[in-house]
Amino acid sequence: MRLAFWLYEGTALHGISRVTNSMKGVHTVYHAPQGDDYITATYTMLERTPQFPGLSISVVRGRDLAQGVSRLPATLQQVEHHYHPELIVIAPSCSTALLQEDLHQLAAHSGLPPEKILVYALNPFRVSENEAADGLFTELVKRFATTQEKTARPSVNLLGFTSLGFHLRANLTSIRRMLQTLGIAVNVVAPWGAGIDDLRKLPAAWLNIAPYREIGTTAAEYLAETFSMPAIYEAPIGVEPTLAWIRTLIEQLNAACAERGVPPIVMPQLHAFSLDGLSAPSGVPWFARTADMESFSNKRAFVFGDATHTVALVKFLRDELGMQIIGAGTYLERHADWVRKELEGYLPGALIVTDKFQDVAQIIDDEMPDLVCGTQMERHSCRKLDVPCMVVCPPTHIENHLLGYYPFFGFDGADVIADRVYLSCKLGLEKHLIDFFGDAGLEYEESEASLLPEEPASMPSGTNGLPSGEIAADVVVIAEDGEMKWSDEAETMLKKVPFFVRKKVRKNTETFARESGASMISIEVFRQAKESLGG
Repeated sequence: MRLAFWLYEGTALHGISRVTNSMKGVHTVYHAPQGDDYITATYTMLERTPQFPGLSISVVRGRDLAQGVSRLPATLQQVEHHYHPELIVIAPSCSTALLQEDLHQLAAHSGLPPEKILVYALNPFRVSENEAADGLFTELVKRFATTQEKTARPSVNLLGFTSLGFHLRANLTSIRRMLQTLGIAVNVVAPWGAGIDDLRKLPAAWLNIAPYREIGTTAAEYLAETFSMPAIYEAPIGVEPTLAWIRTLIEQLNAACAERGVPPIVMPQLHAFSLDGLSAPSGVPWFARTADMESFSNKRAFVFGDATHTVALVKFLRDELGMQIIGAGTYLERHADWVRKELEGYLPGALIVTDKFQDVAQIIDDEMPDLVCGTQMERHSCRKLDVPCMVVCPPTHIENHLLGYYPFFGFDGADVIADRVYLSCKLGLEKHLIDFFGDAGLEYEESEASLLPEEPASMPSGTNGLPSGEIAADVVVIAEDGEMKWSDEAETMLKKVPFFVRKKVRKNTETFARESGASMISIEVFRQAKESLGG
């Protein structure tokens, strides 16, 4: 475990809470020091729901340790008295794991029935958020799933949807709409909104859908092995992947229909999947061929995130929008082999596997892509570099937990992603037009300092190493290596470049000048660089 300002994955407690806070009648007790209930604040801030998370702390204090007593039995009794949950999940924090206490024995001293308690005593130093969430959900499925009769009509379980998930409710709505159009019932959604009884009836479904590689896959594999339930693990992100997903779903369910003598599922006309039931289900196929989007064919994109969304976005950007993928990576080392296999033939080099956001920021700085798809950390880095960025996976910001309908799954999701790609690359154009043509009578003023790219706080505030706003009369800017200079005429021309790509143009021009043997960037060198780079 590494301490840092930011981590791509949260702690094991965070992962456990994502599962338990999703469920009905489940309460979590953390055996931890005071303050480890931070997940409550995170949940109530981000998750758009009126429910309050079921979470309590069995506080560990120095005096208790000195006296050899534990508050856990009393805390469990209080939780039972006040909340009457169907199940209490007990988990240790990093601090209490060092004490090596027997949580099973302490829980037994509470006097609560054993069937009401689940001790999930994982090692929080070795296990992070997603692995903890996936493991706990699998343990719950193993404990409660019971053999039973299948539903009369074709039905599915939707597995792996948890609180603080990326566009959770919108993705669920999108999948439900597609299933309803096909005449397929939803048996259980878990863990989101599920209770203990819902977990018991998981085997009643005909098929499991586990679209997230990070959470839900292991539980689906257990159900497949134990109850002979087929499963679909692909995520329906993008137009073609959604079509393939629907065809696979129909094929697998129709095999079961034939065995049970049930009429087969028939693929409806595609317009049946649209919001109005009349038009094409997605505008991406024609939008990608418009004049606006044709210019994206040479745009360079970089993708970094979890396993599910990294794979999906790389394929969407290249296959459906025609963008050039210059690199991709993931912070989930345990899923890196799967990502490599899925993206074979899509990447110009090796897959980047790192959990240090500084490394990813450096790659973005070196490559200066036209678009970055990543997490909120990449968005922060890109703001410093004036590179367009859209958040496509956890960790997220409050803007990714919305009341409105913004799915990434299904045909509707393909439209949302295409819109976000387009707007991420185009935003800032209006500001550039004012820079270029003047304020047109508007009260608009921009200082010389604001025309220069923003630098991190630890760096000099001006790109030339001078204090922000202090520019010499002859305007000579020294590059980072201290060699390359710009004439004032070239600097003036550079300011006419849109601010959101200005730093990239500066960097590319200096690279061109060095390769051409120029010691200074004049207006002629700048024009030559522009022609050479296709500007």
